[in-house]
Amino acid sequence: MSSSSQRVVFLDWMRGVAAIIMLQGHTFDAFASPETRQGSAYIFSQFFGGEAAAIFLLLTGVTYGLGMNRRQHLPPAQRVIAALKRARYLFVLAVLFRLQSWLFSMPHSDWHSLLKVDVLNLMGTMAAMLSVLALFEGVRRIRWAVLIGALIAAFSPLVSGLDLSAMPVWLRDYIVPGAINFGIFPWGAFLAFGVAVGSMIPLVERGAWNRVMQWSALCGFGLLLGGQYFSNLPFSLYSNADFWLNSPALISCKLGIALLLGAGAFLWTEFGSLGWSWVQQLGTTSLVVYWVHVELVYGNWFKSFQGRLTTGQCLLFAACLIPAMVALSVAVKRLQWGQMLRKIGIPIPGKPVPVQSILTTENGTERPRRIAGL
Repeated sequence: MSSSSQRVVFLDWMRGVAAIIMLQGHTFDAFASPETRQGSAYIFSQFFGGEAAAIFLLLTGVTYGLGMNRRQHLPPAQRVIAALKRARYLFVLAVLFRLQSWLFSMPHSDWHSLLKVDVLNLMGTMAAMLSVLALFEGVRRIRWAVLIGALIAAFSPLVSGLDLSAMPVWLRDYIVPGAINFGIFPWGAFLAFGVAVGSMIPLVERGAWNRVMQWSALCGFGLLLGGQYFSNLPFSLYSNADFWLNSPALISCKLGIALLLGAGAFLWTEFGSLGWSWVQQLGTTSLVVYWVHVELVYGNWFKSFQGRLTTGQCLLFAACLIPAMVALSVAVKRLQWGQMLRKIGIPIPGKPVPVQSILTTENGTERPRRIAGL
């Protein structure tokens, strides 16, 4: 496979790994008994499970940045409007997801759950805020996106200390770091960093991807070790920094792990993977997998098992859930659900037009190169 196609493969493979992490994490979170939650297996499950949201947000930002690159030929106002439309699509998905969860929970549903700030809500909100980056091109957009991500991470502990009690709870949940909500601080930083990565992809020359991934791994190690080092210092610049809630060190560690995983995904898909991959398959339909599994795990389908399973039983449930989601993913890809929904009047975004970028070859000439599928 060509390196241009392989780039899509490794992003899908990375999404698939994040989906697996998410599936096992949510299984333990929903079904583990109080005794199981005291064990090391549950702790490790939730520790790794927290990485899934960071990866999904980062990759959403990558797609968002690639979309901005694809529309660089448009006038500035049209570029921003197009980015806002993408943000609107994500937010509509978030609203539909909350509405479906509420309807399926009846007659025990609570209308307050409609206002919960989940990861899809954050994607739509943060994408709308970052739409102004469509005004910039190339390296300038990369710099601004990195700066925004760094500022969000740096100000997260300060936002936690603000007195926003006068603000409506549903609005405050979009801003202030929380244990059960995905606020702009600090989670929005990952989407901003993703925009930087997506804006960088068309600038990479054909033969430079191995070197880029080496730098990705090196930066990943640096961010992970640096975040761990500063989180263990006996003093802090912040008076109320909580590593698991709002600390910039946590953002650094999670971003470092994501970069390492990206380098590993590229290495595997480039040199180790042959033929069909069920991990990649999960990644191609990660939204459907997320939507369906949340209903299965947290809904009424298996409510009698929630909060009652041992470690072994949770592992068994996850071992059954993951193949079921792979089967669902295959069905979604083969049955052309998008075309069926369009026929009944539900608008579904079409397949993105392939991106073309101008790259310099070794002899100094310039030629267009297609990035398949992005």
